Amino acid sequence: MLFGFSMLSLLQKEPGYRRIFIAGMVNGIGDRFSQIAVLSLILSITGSGLAVGLVLGLRVLPFLVLAPAGGLLTMHFSRRTIMLMTNLLRVPLALSYLFVNHADDLWILYTVSTLLACAEALYAPVRKSGIPLLVQPGNLLRINGLEQVMNGTVLIVGALIGGITSSMMGPQAAFITNALCFLTAAMVIRKISFPSERDAESGEISIENGERSTSVSASVTSDHTSGITRDQGEVHVSSVIWRLVRSSVVLQMIILFELWVPVINGIDNVLISVYAIEVFALGDWGVGMFYAALGTGLVLSSWCSRYFQHWLLPGVIVCLLVEGGLLMLLSIAAQPWLASLIYVLLALMSGVGNTCLDTLLMRETPKKYRGLIFGLVTACSSCMLGLSMFGAGLLLEVVEPRTLGFAGGLGFAAIAVLLTSYGWLRAREAFNIRRMDK
Repeated sequence: MLFGFSMLSLLQKEPGYRRIFIAGMVNGIGDRFSQIAVLSLILSITGSGLAVGLVLGLRVLPFLVLAPAGGLLTMHFSRRTIMLMTNLLRVPLALSYLFVNHADDLWILYTVSTLLACAEALYAPVRKSGIPLLVQPGNLLRINGLEQVMNGTVLIVGALIGGITSSMMGPQAAFITNALCFLTAAMVIRKISFPSERDAESGEISIENGERSTSVSASVTSDHTSGITRDQGEVHVSSVIWRLVRSSVVLQMIILFELWVPVINGIDNVLISVYAIEVFALGDWGVGMFYAALGTGLVLSSWCSRYFQHWLLPGVIVCLLVEGGLLMLLSIAAQPWLASLIYVLLALMSGVGNTCLDTLLMRETPKKYRGLIFGLVTACSSCMLGLSMFGAGLLLEVVEPRTLGFAGGLGFAAIAVLLTSYGWLRAREAFNIRRMDK
């Protein structure tokens, strides 16, 4: 009860974020309705794990090109306009799924999935990079926790009810609901007012050492400030990005995280539907139940993430390591209820890790370039996720689902070890440099 009051109080204190929160909630619920229906429709028509991997891959591959474009657009156009137009354009696209009834119509499904992903690729980094402009800096970690609550609620409501709706009323009802959600979200976005970034621009960059945030050395900060504010019209975007990444070990680790972790997430995303329908024989209802379990874990993660406010980077590593162990345990689970419990814990760890990661990224990036950096990070992660899901679909043709799931768990554990080793080596290198300077 206190947790609920805390969330409502935070939303009341941040009216700008409240609108973007509601729009994200509505968008997400509609998208989950549609996703459950699409996956079920694909499996009912083809019965192929490869087809599931293909459609999931098509949903994220456009992020490779368009996510950075969305970040660049924020430097020239209003965030509200970009978000509004991408929602309105998705209304007729969502309704196009209604024309898919047979195997010969699958080209429509693949095409529409790709176009919807293109719109989301523009929308997502614009929305995420705009959050720090709408909230007080002291509330940033709690707001990122609320983002996980939103994602969790979307999964609980959208996936569970979406699965039931698809089973009882057919996928067409889910597709219509998705279109109405896009339209509703657009109406909410019309009332959002983003403050100008020009006056808020800052050249400061901080590095998180696991316990507290410290500024980069004065010479580096001065170099950033002069390079960003004095030569805005001359400095190339690639030069700005390189300068930011070079000066921040945290940004380097975030980029490595976004390149490696989605490879395993892609396997897990494909296996959710396969576990529910083929391994546990639960049908559409089972898909919704597993997604709802993920949603429950994400909601709980908002409450847990506050304990990591001084341990953001270690929190990311620890959560990743625990996720690996849970994925291995999931691969040998014999009962659906145990699998659901594991999915709750998986999402709890993932939500805490994502909250820490997003907060680190927002703190490390100058305000003027947040849209660009978020776009590039989204592009990296989404590209790897799409390739992974397509690859997982191919592997499922020759590898047992449980074997693939166990391999994914080992992958998460290995990534956690590699990231820890990289951070330790860079910290030791910096220590040796400081000692030599003395």
